[in-house]
Amino acid sequence: MAVLQDILYKVKIRSVAGSTAIAVSDIQIDSRKLTKGSLFIAVSGVKADGHDFISQAIEAGAVAIVVEKMPASLSSEVVFVQVENSAAAAGIIAHNFYGRPSEAVKLVGVTGTNGKTTIVTLLYKLFTVLGYQCGLVSTVENRIGDAVIPATHTTPDAVSLNALLKKMVEAGCTHVFMENSSHAIHQHRTTGLHFSGAVFSNITHDHLDYHQTFDEYIRVKKSFFDGLPSSAFAISNLDEKRGTVMLQNTAARKFFYSLRTLADFKGKILENGLTGLLMTVNEQEVHFRLIGEFNAYNLLAVYGTAICLGQDKQEVLRCLSVLTGAEGRFDYMVSPKEKIIAIVDYAHTPDALLNVLSTIKKLKKGNEQLITVVGCGGDRDKTKRPVMATVACEHSDKVIFTSDNPRTEDPVQIIKDMEAGLGAAAKRKYLSIVDRKEAIKTAVSLAQREDIILVAGKGHEKYQEIMGVRNHFDDKEMVNLIFREQDK
Repeated sequence: MAVLQDILYKVKIRSVAGSTAIAVSDIQIDSRKLTKGSLFIAVSGVKADGHDFISQAIEAGAVAIVVEKMPASLSSEVVFVQVENSAAAAGIIAHNFYGRPSEAVKLVGVTGTNGKTTIVTLLYKLFTVLGYQCGLVSTVENRIGDAVIPATHTTPDAVSLNALLKKMVEAGCTHVFMENSSHAIHQHRTTGLHFSGAVFSNITHDHLDYHQTFDEYIRVKKSFFDGLPSSAFAISNLDEKRGTVMLQNTAARKFFYSLRTLADFKGKILENGLTGLLMTVNEQEVHFRLIGEFNAYNLLAVYGTAICLGQDKQEVLRCLSVLTGAEGRFDYMVSPKEKIIAIVDYAHTPDALLNVLSTIKKLKKGNEQLITVVGCGGDRDKTKRPVMATVACEHSDKVIFTSDNPRTEDPVQIIKDMEAGLGAAAKRKYLSIVDRKEAIKTAVSLAQREDIILVAGKGHEKYQEIMGVRNHFDDKEMVNLIFREQDK
């Protein structure tokens, strides 16, 4: 229970109809979840406009409604608060309603096209090993200490997120590590939160179905750093050509990490193999279990964050050296009999796919074939489909195009979109098999002893979404099953 005028603190209000000195039992942006005494925040979403559900909100017992545009007729029994931006107001109101939970912890947000999940997962694992009670908000899962809460979005909505942060505070968490997606930033899901630190990994071709232009995508990411307080720290990838741009207007303390030039957190790869990375980090030699140059960057981001959070350099490196990454990020399996290596990775953007394929090529010892199984998601950025196909064909010996999460699209058409950008040489390299199980099975049958198979695009996901239905499908599980059948 909270007083309306108290939870409106810092909200940009245009007008009020009624008294704000009333009690509010809970807050909701989903009219279906309202109960008697609720505050309803009418947010204009991608698929629906909360303003269309004001009458249902009143019927459900809402005592106050936050709007961007006042309805033509007002109920005398309901307080209406008109604001500049309902989504932004929702973030601030939720933060106030749940007792400003982000101010009671060290909250670190990580943004970028690739690497977010690995960075936050490593930070969560590192600080847990260092003896702290930690919270995690990620694409794969949310965690409060050891308790796992399934994730439905990369970043939850503002109300759910603040409720989750409050539970973390109540559980004694001192540090929370959170992925901050471009959608979340643009939709104000993190507005109102107090960040102790922020990390930028990289930015590449993705989400143009939502942001329309690459410049807008960059602007949204940058706005996260622009809004940081002077008490926070901001860490950016100096080898990313937009790494300095991200921090140019931030009030936070600036730090950079790099593999290629002088930086606050400087790394150098000495060895890169299937047993992990041997690196120097600020002149200290250390072996990590993670594989590939992209993970070298992730490790530098994690190291830098830990130092900015006041941890001992030697202890951080010692603990990091034994940690593994996030599920579905360069997970590899070896068939017992033929010693075929299968790598499952979430790579679903052209740049992420290129990173993984480049890493695999560097790990090859001789003439092993590299066979890639890849698709593209439906109802998402169509412009990356031919690019993904081109990258796969250019850097693999054989490629099988298949279904990813087609969602409401025809998977055959998605594959045709991928094929559209291929040249003559690439066309000789690929097969198209819509059924993902059959595609993986075919890749294994084509592989000879010690060949390498990459199954890309879904990583940690345990489902395949087809026409609104999520059917169980786990790439790792499927690979292991086919390996067992092959080795009988």
